[in-house]
Amino acid sequence: MDLHATTILTVRHQGHVAMGGDGQVTLGTAIVKGDAVKIRRLADGSVLCGFAGGAADAFALLERFEAKLKDYPANMPRAATELAKEWRTDRALRRLEALLTVADARHMLLVSGNGDVIQPTDGIIGIGSGGSYAVAAARALVAHSKLDAAGIVRTALEIAAGIDIYTNDKILVEELESKP
Repeated sequence: MDLHATTILTVRHQGHVAMGGDGQVTLGTAIVKGDAVKIRRLADGSVLCGFAGGAADAFALLERFEAKLKDYPANMPRAATELAKEWRTDRALRRLEALLTVADARHMLLVSGNGDVIQPTDGIIGIGSGGSYAVAAARALVAHSKLDAAGIVRTALEIAAGIDIYTNDKILVEELESKP
Protein backbone atom coordinates (compact mmCIF):
# COMPACT_ATOMS: atom_id res chain seq x y z
CA MET A 1 0.00 0.00 0.00
CA ASP A 2 1.60 3.27 -1.13
CA LEU A 3 0.33 6.05 1.12
CA HIS A 4 1.12 9.70 0.52
CA ALA A 5 -0.41 11.00 3.68
CA THR A 6 1.97 11.29 6.57
CA THR A 7 4.87 9.77 8.43
CA ILE A 8 4.55 7.79 11.66
CA LEU A 9 7.60 6.32 13.40
CA THR A 10 7.75 3.96 16.39
CA VAL A 11 11.01 3.13 18.18
CA ARG A 12 11.71 0.85 21.15
CA HIS A 13 15.05 1.84 22.72
CA GLN A 14 16.67 1.98 26.16
CA GLY A 15 13.60 0.89 28.11
CA HIS A 16 11.07 3.14 26.36
CA VAL A 17 8.86 3.00 23.32
CA ALA A 18 8.19 6.28 21.52
CA MET A 19 5.79 6.96 18.69
CA GLY A 20 5.72 10.15 16.70
CA GLY A 21 4.01 11.63 13.72
CA ASP A 22 4.01 14.78 11.68
CA GLY A 23 0.99 17.05 11.40
CA GLN A 24 0.56 17.48 7.65
CA VAL A 25 -2.70 16.67 5.89
CA THR A 26 -2.53 16.76 2.11
CA LEU A 27 -5.35 16.77 -0.41
CA GLY A 28 -3.88 16.04 -3.80
CA THR A 29 -0.96 18.44 -4.11
CA ALA A 30 -2.21 20.97 -1.54
CA ILE A 31 -1.47 21.10 2.17
CA VAL A 32 -4.82 21.64 3.91
CA LYS A 33 -3.74 21.26 7.55
CA GLY A 34 -0.38 21.44 9.23
CA ASP A 35 -1.08 20.43 12.82
CA ALA A 36 -3.13 17.24 12.69
CA VAL A 37 -2.71 14.74 15.54
CA LYS A 38 -2.12 11.22 14.18
CA ILE A 39 -1.02 9.54 17.40
CA ARG A 40 -3.55 8.42 20.01
CA ARG A 41 -3.30 6.93 23.48
CA LEU A 42 -5.77 4.08 23.99
CA ALA A 43 -6.64 1.66 26.82
CA ASP A 44 -6.27 4.26 29.57
CA GLY A 45 -2.99 5.44 28.08
CA SER A 46 -1.26 2.05 28.00
CA VAL A 47 -1.37 1.63 24.20
CA LEU A 48 -0.11 4.03 21.54
CA CYS A 49 -1.66 3.97 18.07
CA GLY A 50 -0.48 5.89 15.02
CA PHE A 51 -2.12 5.93 11.64
CA ALA A 52 -1.32 6.84 8.06
CA GLY A 53 -3.65 6.97 5.10
CA GLY A 54 -7.04 8.46 4.46
CA ALA A 55 -8.22 10.27 7.59
CA ALA A 56 -11.74 8.84 7.62
CA ASP A 57 -10.40 5.35 6.94
CA ALA A 58 -7.79 5.67 9.68
CA PHE A 59 -10.34 6.90 12.24
CA ALA A 60 -12.68 4.02 11.36
CA LEU A 61 -9.84 1.55 11.97
CA LEU A 62 -8.78 3.33 15.14
CA GLU A 63 -12.30 2.97 16.55
CA ARG A 64 -12.40 -0.72 15.65
CA PHE A 65 -8.98 -1.30 17.20
CA GLU A 66 -10.10 0.44 20.38
CA ALA A 67 -13.13 -1.88 20.51
CA LYS A 68 -10.85 -4.91 20.06
CA LEU A 69 -8.70 -3.64 22.96
CA LYS A 70 -11.83 -3.65 25.12
CA ASP A 71 -12.54 -7.25 24.03
CA TYR A 72 -8.93 -8.29 24.82
CA PRO A 73 -7.87 -5.78 27.49
CA ALA A 74 -4.60 -7.39 28.55
CA ASN A 75 -3.59 -8.64 25.11
CA MET A 76 -2.77 -5.92 22.58
CA PRO A 77 -1.29 -8.39 20.03
CA ARG A 78 -4.52 -10.40 20.07
CA ALA A 79 -6.57 -7.23 19.61
CA ALA A 80 -4.39 -6.28 16.63
CA THR A 81 -4.67 -9.76 15.13
CA GLU A 82 -8.45 -9.77 15.50
CA LEU A 83 -8.63 -6.33 13.84
CA ALA A 84 -6.45 -7.53 10.95
CA LYS A 85 -8.66 -10.60 10.44
CA GLU A 86 -11.82 -8.48 10.45
CA TRP A 87 -10.20 -5.87 8.20
CA ARG A 88 -9.19 -8.52 5.66
CA THR A 89 -12.52 -10.37 5.56
CA ASP A 90 -15.08 -7.55 5.83
CA ARG A 91 -16.06 -6.17 2.39
CA ALA A 92 -16.43 -2.58 3.58
CA LEU A 93 -13.26 -2.61 5.68
CA ARG A 94 -11.19 -4.07 2.83
CA ARG A 95 -11.67 -0.81 0.94
CA LEU A 96 -10.12 1.26 3.72
CA GLU A 97 -6.74 2.69 2.79
CA ALA A 98 -4.74 3.14 5.95
CA LEU A 99 -2.04 1.51 8.06
CA LEU A 100 -1.74 1.38 11.82
CA THR A 101 1.24 1.04 14.09
CA VAL A 102 0.43 0.08 17.67
CA ALA A 103 2.60 -0.31 20.74
CA ASP A 104 2.32 -1.12 24.41
CA ALA A 105 4.93 -1.78 27.09
CA ARG A 106 5.87 -5.16 25.58
CA HIS A 107 4.91 -5.19 21.91
CA MET A 108 4.95 -3.02 18.82
CA LEU A 109 3.17 -4.01 15.64
CA LEU A 110 2.34 -2.85 12.15
CA VAL A 111 -1.24 -3.73 11.17
CA SER A 112 -2.47 -3.66 7.57
CA GLY A 113 -5.61 -4.43 5.63
CA ASN A 114 -3.86 -7.32 3.93
CA GLY A 115 -4.05 -9.20 7.21
CA ASP A 116 -0.48 -8.34 8.17
CA VAL A 117 0.43 -8.08 11.84
CA ILE A 118 4.19 -7.57 11.83
CA GLN A 119 6.52 -7.19 14.79
CA PRO A 120 9.81 -5.62 13.70
CA THR A 121 13.07 -7.39 14.45
CA ASP A 122 14.93 -4.21 15.33
CA GLY A 123 12.27 -2.33 17.32
CA ILE A 124 11.61 0.28 14.61
CA ILE A 125 8.45 0.73 12.50
CA GLY A 126 7.77 3.48 9.99
CA ILE A 127 4.56 3.95 7.99
CA GLY A 128 3.28 6.52 5.55
CA SER A 129 5.00 8.25 2.69
CA GLY A 130 8.06 9.24 4.72
CA GLY A 131 8.18 6.00 6.70
CA SER A 132 11.19 4.52 4.93
CA TYR A 133 13.20 7.72 5.34
CA ALA A 134 12.32 7.88 9.05
CA VAL A 135 13.22 4.21 9.58
CA ALA A 136 16.62 4.67 7.89
CA ALA A 137 17.34 7.74 10.02
CA ALA A 138 16.18 5.99 13.21
CA ARG A 139 18.39 2.97 12.55
CA ALA A 140 21.41 5.23 12.11
CA LEU A 141 20.54 7.20 15.27
CA VAL A 142 20.09 4.02 17.35
CA ALA A 143 23.51 2.80 16.22
CA HIS A 144 25.43 6.08 16.34
CA SER A 145 23.90 8.43 18.89
CA LYS A 146 23.14 8.62 22.59
CA LEU A 147 19.58 9.87 22.03
CA ASP A 148 16.71 8.28 23.94
CA ALA A 149 13.71 6.76 22.13
CA ALA A 150 11.76 10.04 21.99
CA GLY A 151 14.82 11.93 20.75
CA ILE A 152 15.42 9.35 18.03
CA VAL A 153 11.80 9.56 16.88
CA ARG A 154 11.79 13.38 16.82
CA THR A 155 15.15 13.63 15.00
CA ALA A 156 14.32 10.89 12.48
CA LEU A 157 10.97 12.55 11.70
CA GLU A 158 12.71 15.89 11.21
CA ILE A 159 15.05 14.19 8.74
CA ALA A 160 12.09 12.61 6.92
CA ALA A 161 10.35 16.02 6.79
CA GLY A 162 13.38 17.40 4.98
CA ILE A 163 13.05 14.71 2.29
CA ASP A 164 9.36 13.77 1.92
CA ILE A 165 6.98 16.45 0.60
CA TYR A 166 4.03 14.83 2.41
CA THR A 167 5.70 15.16 5.84
CA ASN A 168 6.08 18.40 7.81
CA ASP A 169 8.05 19.39 10.89
CA LYS A 170 5.05 19.80 13.24
CA ILE A 171 5.95 16.66 15.18
CA LEU A 172 4.12 15.08 18.12
CA VAL A 173 5.86 12.34 20.11
CA GLU A 174 4.25 10.13 22.77
CA GLU A 175 6.19 7.74 24.97
CA LEU A 176 5.61 4.69 27.18
CA GLU A 177 7.90 2.87 29.55
CA SER A 178 8.91 -0.41 27.95
CA LYS A 179 9.11 -3.89 29.48
CA PRO A 180 11.25 -6.76 28.20
